[in-house]
Amino acid sequence: MPYAYDPQNIFARILRGEIPNKTVLETEHTLAFHDIAPHAPVHVLVIPKGPYATFDHFAAMASAEEIVDFHRACAKVCEIVGVAPGQGYRAITNAGAHGMQEVPHYHLHILGGKVMGPLIQR
Repeated sequence: MPYAYDPQNIFARILRGEIPNKTVLETEHTLAFHDIAPHAPVHVLVIPKGPYATFDHFAAMASAEEIVDFHRACAKVCEIVGVAPGQGYRAITNAGAHGMQEVPHYHLHILGGKVMGPLIQR
């Protein structure tokens, strides 16, 4: 099944500079910025600059350089916002309707600054 990517999604618009953001880190292939409606004291979104809809789309189709850059950027963001090493954090990505994905652009939430509680409701 092909991956559906909407080039008008809010993250694509942020990448094009149409919508401002509070940048934490920007690299050649990655942008990290503070979430506008945080769910924790630390809530940063990390997105690839390429048009990838979900984690599996990114993992299957991104270049090795994009994948390495994205993951190294995630590590740097954790350092910058003070959740690693030591304090701890949660990294979450949602995919598709059942995963409750709200924006059809792959993004990783880095959340921390408090005890996060159980991963999901049982």
